[in-house]
Amino acid sequence: MADQNDTPPEEASIDVAGYGLAIAGAALFSTKGIFIKLAYTTGIGTETVLALRMLVAFPFYLAIGAWVLATSPELRARLSPGEIAAAAGVGILGYYVASSLDFWGLSFITAQYERLVLFTYPFFTLALGVLFFGDRMNWGAVPGLAMSYAGLLVIMAWNFVVNPDGLLAGTVLVLGAAVSFALFQHLAKRRMAVIGTRAFTCIAMGAAALVALAHNTVQHGIASYAAFSGEIWFYGACLGIVGTVLPSFLLNSGIQRIGARATSSTAAFGPIATIALAVVVLGEAFTVWHALGTTLVVLGVAWFSRAEHRAKTPAPIPATPVGERGEA
Repeated sequence: MADQNDTPPEEASIDVAGYGLAIAGAALFSTKGIFIKLAYTTGIGTETVLALRMLVAFPFYLAIGAWVLATSPELRARLSPGEIAAAAGVGILGYYVASSLDFWGLSFITAQYERLVLFTYPFFTLALGVLFFGDRMNWGAVPGLAMSYAGLLVIMAWNFVVNPDGLLAGTVLVLGAAVSFALFQHLAKRRMAVIGTRAFTCIAMGAAALVALAHNTVQHGIASYAAFSGEIWFYGACLGIVGTVLPSFLLNSGIQRIGARATSSTAAFGPIATIALAVVVLGEAFTVWHALGTTLVVLGVAWFSRAEHRAKTPAPIPATPVGERGEA
């Protein structure tokens, strides 16, 4: 009869609700490119679409920021003008510069291809960490990088044959967005360590919103908002609420229930949802080459994430035999 100590511990049950929240968040974030492409059909430009997104989303983050400040005396003590300025600067990089490049790129390329290109930002996060932030190179992640970019090349080659107009420009712009977002992640992590996630997000989003609104107002005038049609406001509301505010709350709830690592494992649902919506809503093509390229990109990022996790997880300490511990 086996000793009681030999009985394996009962496995923890899977938090279905937590994973559901994370997957729903990833899926809703994936609608961003669809609503942007739909907004472009009304004739408005990149800066106007970004301003509409921020105009709708900003009040929600403003209300959350006010609540966080009102309920956290410790945060008020830590929130110096310097910290506010630093968080605002990082937010402008991540939520204005990166978003502008991404939105601009979407005016040249398909929504599904844009999502796959942007999905490779973890590789740039690794590269920037090694080059500028003292991170150690993880060579085990390199096969994942090669796999993902091979997938992008497959889809790019198909596009070059079928519709090459603007493909290179769009790809470069979205890659620029991925690099900007990767740098944003490194800088944001340092700011969040001081003032917390919620306060940082509200300050960062608020600063980016003000810059985006100022840009569009200078270029088109404040009266331009009154001239928007109901269709434009509808797409702006969908982009701001469905594609920005709701998924941010869902992902944060998922992180709270199942942790950041488990939440990140659901990210692959984003490109898949984007592809499905792009085909159904926008009528974009999906061929065997798209299927092959998408599979390579998703598998490559999965390989990369697994290699990164292994590199950061300390090896288990082997148990000392009973006899060597001097126990009977």
